[in-house]
Amino acid sequence: MKNRVLVLDDNEGIRNLLALILEKNGFEVSAAENGKKGIDIMARDGADVVVTDLHMPEMDGLQTLKEILKINPEAVVIMMTVDKSIKKAVEAMKEGAYDYIAKDGEDGIDPEEIKLVIERGLQEVRLRQENVFLKEELRKKADFSKIIGNSREIKELFQMVKRIADIDSTVLISGESGTGKELIAQAIHYSGRRMAHPFVTINCSALPETLLESELFGYEKGAFTGAADSKKGLFEIGDKGTVFMDEIGEMPLSIQSKVLRVLEEKEFRKVGGTKNIKVDVRVLAATNRNLQQLIKEGRFREDLFYRLNVIPISLAPLRKKREDIPLLIRHFIEKYNKLLHKKIKGIREEAVRALEEYPWPGNVRELENLIERIITLIDEGKEFITAEDLPSEFGAAEKFNGAAFGKTGILEEAAAVPESEGAIDFKALVGSYEKKIVSAVLGRTRRKKEAAKMLNLNPRMLRYLVKKYGLGNEGKPC
Repeated sequence: MKNRVLVLDDNEGIRNLLALILEKNGFEVSAAENGKKGIDIMARDGADVVVTDLHMPEMDGLQTLKEILKINPEAVVIMMTVDKSIKKAVEAMKEGAYDYIAKDGEDGIDPEEIKLVIERGLQEVRLRQENVFLKEELRKKADFSKIIGNSREIKELFQMVKRIADIDSTVLISGESGTGKELIAQAIHYSGRRMAHPFVTINCSALPETLLESELFGYEKGAFTGAADSKKGLFEIGDKGTVFMDEIGEMPLSIQSKVLRVLEEKEFRKVGGTKNIKVDVRVLAATNRNLQQLIKEGRFREDLFYRLNVIPISLAPLRKKREDIPLLIRHFIEKYNKLLHKKIKGIREEAVRALEEYPWPGNVRELENLIERIITLIDEGKEFITAEDLPSEFGAAEKFNGAAFGKTGILEEAAAVPESEGAIDFKALVGSYEKKIVSAVLGRTRRKKEAAKMLNLNPRMLRYLVKKYGLGNEGKPC
């Protein structure tokens, strides 16, 4: 498709010459003798580039420029003038013109110059279009497609992310491991005005103190043995963007003071450096620790905590938003069907119920890992995940779909109410049921810890029941 150029000049000779030059170079050209007609053409047919004289009757080039940019703010407008002074051309550029060309007298135009300026203008159009495309692609990263759920907690989280994305306040994201703290940080970054700039992340617990310092702040050549060249740190790399500091509760106190300086002064020094480096970064931090408890223990700076905790976000564990589990399961099935080239259609209801009842100490990450493992190992030709596909550590699944006890009749036997014409001893009946269930689970698991987990009991409560019903030999020798 040819690029369209609109030529506006009250000199017919100039119009015809420009049209000839541009058509010869592969452009589609429209022309008019004044600004009013040019605006009509622009509104009707559009144009990628407009070449207009500054001095025209009825409407001069400056007025024409303003009206054209109202129609298409992305249009590249090039001004032509015979003025010895470029004052008016500079004024036009301040109003949004891309460039200007000086005529050499009434009829003098350099064909090569006009071609070069227009090609540069078209390149500018392409760069703008690519920038728009890039921004759209970046926004797709913030469509929350990786944050699955329909619970009240998830809906409130989405609203919070949208409200804080465009501001620069620090955010402290707290939650258990596997709750998706980094996903939330990414959503905040890619939803806001910094999205076209770097998003850099560091796990503060993964590096020893000396390496963590050099990773964050960089170092100068010769700062220590092996520092053959200077290196930028993450704060410098992340300039204009976002630095996400995961597990910030594990950061040594000596580095905490330097991070505080970055937050307060927007500057730092490299390891071995003498100059302060200014940066414009937004800091998002995350932790699975109780920072206020660490403050009491003298392991975290109180001033840094308050500087980070401007906007607190607390992520609920999966066990507190179980209604999200079916959505997450479907999402992970689709994801790993694509990655592993499988064709699993879904999951049976009894398996879903079992997974809904599991406490998920590893949260969403644990659920994702489980679905990946199941889809990897599932029998060829099998279309649906069933309770039988759940690994042994998910013994709770058997409890809820009846596989563990139904085959042996333990549930039926335990729940059976004895026939009696008189009153039923309710407490004795419940005790009998309780004893049989605990005994059956201990006999199956052979470990009290696993039995407590399957029964969703506190280990102390299980020990009490074992002692109460004289089940001390159950679970041995493990």
